[in-house]
Amino acid sequence: MSQPIHKPARVLFLFSDTGGGHRSASEAIIESLKLEYGGRIEMEMVDIFKDYAPPPFSYSPEIYPRMAYFPEVWRFGYNLSNGNRQARAVTALLLPYLRRSARRLIREHPAELIVSVHPLANGTFLRVLGERHTPFITVVTDMVTTHALWYHYKADKVLVPTPVALERGLTYGLSMQQLEVVGLPVAQRFTQPPGNKAELREKLGWPQGCPVVLLVGGGEGMGPVERTAHAIDASGLKLALMMIAGRNRGLQDRLEGYAWRGPAKVYGFVHEMPDFMRAADVLVTKAGPGTISESFIAGLPMILFSRMPGQEDGNVAYVVNEGAGVWAPHAEQVVATLRNWLEHPERMERTATACKRLARPDSSRQIARIIAETLGISTPTRSEA
Repeated sequence: MSQPIHKPARVLFLFSDTGGGHRSASEAIIESLKLEYGGRIEMEMVDIFKDYAPPPFSYSPEIYPRMAYFPEVWRFGYNLSNGNRQARAVTALLLPYLRRSARRLIREHPAELIVSVHPLANGTFLRVLGERHTPFITVVTDMVTTHALWYHYKADKVLVPTPVALERGLTYGLSMQQLEVVGLPVAQRFTQPPGNKAELREKLGWPQGCPVVLLVGGGEGMGPVERTAHAIDASGLKLALMMIAGRNRGLQDRLEGYAWRGPAKVYGFVHEMPDFMRAADVLVTKAGPGTISESFIAGLPMILFSRMPGQEDGNVAYVVNEGAGVWAPHAEQVVATLRNWLEHPERMERTATACKRLARPDSSRQIARIIAETLGISTPTRSEA
């Protein structure tokens, strides 16, 4: 007798490219679902703004990177809209403009489970879905200073990256049954064994005989990357400087055109970030949650030189308070920290140890299992996997 054919369960991921973290979080969870459950679950990602929203919301992915040039405007809007009452007001304001497109998205992408990795998806879609809605899980991709829009009381589960984010959820009225600390989802390539640093440097063409500083401004090359790079190079410190400009082609061209005094390399957008982190000794970066989580896993001490006000303020406090890095918003402070660490390597080692303590390398797999459990799919045995 032939076995019955079971259709795979469908999971819809709601995201938008307003910052790199929403897409990369979705992709990391999808990767883990494929590894854990194979063809038993089908996944689909939809950009809620670019693919469905009417103007001007459809331009959000293009507008977001420019907000880095207006940090106080961003801070004002972030703080003004934060809080239960304000979040409800934002949802009520957006709903007339987004209701029709949200309904069309749900109709055109039917699913047994919806996963939101964007704060503006939660209230709108849960209102459109109604009382007896499709199971709905929110994966919070901000680390500490999490906005009220992440925490909608109708969500079945809200998965958060840190205990601080869980406490914020409780203050916004969610129950302990709805909330769970899982970490921030990262791709599996970041969770692999560290490997041999010398071999990695040889593979990358990096020098062997000096400390390596990795300078990153996120996927969009945000923050004072150029000014900081010049200050490090002019400091006279015996180190090699590896700079990643991301998608910021203008920044990459300027960095490549500069006559560096010490060993230096310039990269655009890269896919080898796990190897870069394992081969480096120090990371100088903006306080983006994804980069911080990846740095924790790599045990890579951080110097944070930039943040998005409001949204990433808590990330800085979390890293500093836990001893995993230093806040240095001015180039001379970055140089001073590097000098201190190079002269006192035991301090840098303590910072690396703190990073490893905070790491959650299994976050994506844990989220994948929660999704499968919600769908009623059992975790595969070792022989089935």
